[in-house]
Amino acid sequence: MEPDLDIIYRDEYFVAVHKPEGLLVHKSNIDKHETVFLLQELRNQIGQHLYPVHRLDKPTSGLILFALTPDIAKILQAQMQDNTASKEYLLVCRGYCEESGEVDHPLKPMEDFKRKSKKVRDPKPAQDAVTQYRRLQTVELNIEIDKYPTSRYSLVLAKLLTGRKHQLRRHFKHLSHPIIGCPKHGKSPHNSYFAAHLGAPRLLLHSYRMHLHHPVTKEPMTLLAPPQGSFKALLELLWPDINRTEPCTAPRPTTPSGDNSETG
Repeated sequence: MEPDLDIIYRDEYFVAVHKPEGLLVHKSNIDKHETVFLLQELRNQIGQHLYPVHRLDKPTSGLILFALTPDIAKILQAQMQDNTASKEYLLVCRGYCEESGEVDHPLKPMEDFKRKSKKVRDPKPAQDAVTQYRRLQTVELNIEIDKYPTSRYSLVLAKLLTGRKHQLRRHFKHLSHPIIGCPKHGKSPHNSYFAAHLGAPRLLLHSYRMHLHHPVTKEPMTLLAPPQGSFKALLELLWPDINRTEPCTAPRPTTPSGDNSETG
C-alpha cells in the first residue's frame, strides 16, 4: 500500500480518511493472515490514538471516520444511529436498475466468520433493512456475457437508512441487480469480465460521501471521497462525463431508522 493514506479531513477531534480497497480496518478473525491494518497505519501516520466510529469491509474503498477520543466516537456514533448523519455509496451493478427507489427488505444477521462448531443454534430473526438509491448513469457493452447478446450496467448512488452487514450487496442482489465484483452475492461471469477486460478486479462499492454535524461545533459538514485507482479509471472508461455529473442525494429520512454504520 502507499506510504501515506489520503486524509480527507482532520482536526483535534476526529479524522476522515480514504480507505483503499483490500485493506482491513483493524485486526479481525475474517482474515487472520493479514498483517497490515488501516487503524495501525493511520495511527502511525498521524501519531495519535484512534477510536473507530463505523465499519467498512475489506474490499470496500472510500470514506471512513476515526475519532481521537472515546467521547467524540460516541457522539459521532450516536449521529449514525439516529440518522442525523448519513452515508452514501457509489456502486456499479448488473443491468439497468430503476431510476430511483427504496429497498425495504429485512436481512438475517450474518456471522463475521465461519465457526468450526457444528452445534445447531437458534436462528436469529431478520432485522429491518432499508436502502434508498438513485441511478446516475447506464452503459450497454456490445459483448455477450452469460446469456444475453449485450451487457448492461448501472452506476448507482445508494444511501443507507439502516446498518446491516453487507446490506448493499444483499439488497441489490434482492433487486436482481447484483454489485459487480462481489464473489458471494454477484455474478461470476460479469465479475471476471470486469477484472480481465476492464481493469477492475475488485468489488465496485465505494463509500463516497457523508453528511454529518461536527461533534463539537454542531456545524453541518459534508465529507467527500472521490473514487481512486481502478474504480476511478473504470468510471472514466465507461462514463467519461462522470466528472461533470454531481451525484444527486437520495431523500433524507424524516424519522430515525436505526444505525447506518453498515459495512456496505
